[in-house]
Amino acid sequence: MNERIIKEIAGTLAIKEKQVTTVLQLLSEGNTIPFIARYRKEATGALNEEVIRQINEVYEYQENLLKRKEDVLRLIEEKGLLTEELKEAILKCEKLVEVEDLYRPYKEKKKTKATEAIKNGLEPLAKKMMSFPTTGSLEAMAKPYLTENVKTIEEAIQGAKYIIAEWISDNAYYRKELRRRLSMHGMLTSKKKKNAVDEKKTYEMYYDYSEPVRKVKPHRVLALNRGEKEDVLSVSIDGDDEELLSFLKSKIVKNPDSFVTKEIEDAIVDSYKRLIFPSIEREIRADLKETGEEVAIDNFAKNVESLLLTPPMKEKTVLGYDPAFRTGCKLAVLDPTGKVLDIQVIYPTEPHNKIEESKKIVLDLIDRYHIDIIAIGNGTASRESEAFIASVIKEAKRKVEYVIVSEAGASVYSASPLAIEEFPTLTVEKRSAISIGRRLQDALSELVKIDPKSIGVGLYQHDVQGKKLDESLHFIVSKVVNQVGVNVNTASSSLLQYVSGLNKKAIEAILSYRDQFGKITSREELKKLKGMTAKIFEQSIGFMRVLDGKNPLDKTSIHPESYEACEKLLASIGCTKEEIGTDACREKLANFDVSHCPLEIDSYTLQDIVDALLKPNRDPRDEMPKPVLKSDVLHIEDLHIGDHLQGTVRNVVDFGLFIDIGLHNDGLAHISQLTNQYIKHPSELFQVGDIVDCYVIDIKKDQEKVSLSLLESK
Repeated sequence: MNERIIKEIAGTLAIKEKQVTTVLQLLSEGNTIPFIARYRKEATGALNEEVIRQINEVYEYQENLLKRKEDVLRLIEEKGLLTEELKEAILKCEKLVEVEDLYRPYKEKKKTKATEAIKNGLEPLAKKMMSFPTTGSLEAMAKPYLTENVKTIEEAIQGAKYIIAEWISDNAYYRKELRRRLSMHGMLTSKKKKNAVDEKKTYEMYYDYSEPVRKVKPHRVLALNRGEKEDVLSVSIDGDDEELLSFLKSKIVKNPDSFVTKEIEDAIVDSYKRLIFPSIEREIRADLKETGEEVAIDNFAKNVESLLLTPPMKEKTVLGYDPAFRTGCKLAVLDPTGKVLDIQVIYPTEPHNKIEESKKIVLDLIDRYHIDIIAIGNGTASRESEAFIASVIKEAKRKVEYVIVSEAGASVYSASPLAIEEFPTLTVEKRSAISIGRRLQDALSELVKIDPKSIGVGLYQHDVQGKKLDESLHFIVSKVVNQVGVNVNTASSSLLQYVSGLNKKAIEAILSYRDQFGKITSREELKKLKGMTAKIFEQSIGFMRVLDGKNPLDKTSIHPESYEACEKLLASIGCTKEEIGTDACREKLANFDVSHCPLEIDSYTLQDIVDALLKPNRDPRDEMPKPVLKSDVLHIEDLHIGDHLQGTVRNVVDFGLFIDIGLHNDGLAHISQLTNQYIKHPSELFQVGDIVDCYVIDIKKDQEKVSLSLLESK
């Protein structure tokens, strides 16, 4: 391991070097991030998944940077041009772009105006001009360089100027300083292209837009890039050309009185406009895009995490309702375990309007299956369906509530091979109704069946690098699945694929064993499965629960490697494994002093064991805000400025929150209306699924838009 890199990472993340070394060592031994975070706390000092991932990513970047430095040093050395000063400068670089700047003069170049001029023997003339002579004349200086390829004095001078322009462009110091000045003082501007088509005026605010590069918000960068890609906008970075050229001239022109000064100044202008500025503009815009992507990916990942952690609606019979107009609304009755009891299609909306017939079917389903909650998808015809359901449940013989559920990605799942395998005889729409209902019952188990990119809780997620987004979302889903844990007897292959350490072969073995024997009765049984190596078992077993098995510890998050320690602990307080979960055992554990435990167990593991024994079936999702259940509908006509409402946060974006208050469109609370304190991003205080009190501050009935504030008006 590279000690310098380890030191840098420790400094950046404000942790000890030993923690970095330990994490890298554990990762190199094939341990997964969830396993290290949960079961190697003593070794790492209880670093969480995010920090462990950062250590891994930063180390990989630094190793790649170091490798590039070594390659560049070797390539320059091979040309016999490496000096101690240059070597030291390259080794000091902290970014890849700085290394490339220093390597630029030594790079093999494609055919350019300068390389052609050098081929024509004009490099010595360029060197003479750069000495800023004061005696003689430029014509006399250029004359000896006339050849068959360079026929005139003007051609010779022009060729020399091309060489000088490239020298200036290849100077790492000039490039770094110009990049800094443009980044600090440049303006990001956009104009609407002539004859551009923007029917919905999506990019209207950018038709004539200008903002300092250093202040531009990441989501605006992605919006501008999309507008440019769709041929609506032309985007550029504008700098103070005079100031930047003045800087170059002050560094390059050694003698203003020389007869070559004007020609050198021409070369400076040419270098700046033709070579340096376009290149630096691309680099700055690439940096802005990278930052924008990082923020968008991070934001999207946080929203997905919150959505996956939606509390399950336990012990409830649910009616999944997939709204539609022409093709009818699909209904799926699900028992509390998600098993499909009935499928129906009704036509209460346009163009059929079979309201009475539809009402009779829904009331019959409610009565026959004792339905508790109706989960309505938020797609086409959602609000019309909500109005219909609100009127129907008033006539039901039992209390029934409804909730609007995000159906983003439901159609993706419904048409997938997985859905076809699960429900081969059903249509896509009927599968969608099942998925919507199951999302309410257990969002995590249902959403893992869908490509996380299709879960619509981001902003510009389709404009970012697919690989980076996939990696980030896979990490988040894996993190949540392992935090929650899975029931090894009911978990689908979609859920098992995110369990720490499990591979395809081990998952197939688990599913095959369940099919053959019906039920896994202990964690120990899993050891015998084909493909379940000792390493896979170690990494995965703590995250798989056997709820009604032979060993009561198997239903907890305690790892089998700690079972002996756990039993000693239980014995020390006068309890047995069989008493886990009883009031008596909980009382003894609550009075147990972890800091004065005589047992040889590290404090982190001991505390985790105590926590697991206090709540053997703990589900972190239970601590998240529950979905808001409703029994009546809200119309925009019902709203007035100042109305106090309760809503569910559907999306957290850079500029605010989209909040479901029961209307067709979510209301928007701008970042300036969220809190009286300063925040950089709404995610500092809010997450998807939060239940918030909000106030109506603006209503645009024609656009069906409502602006909200979380600040109580005085």
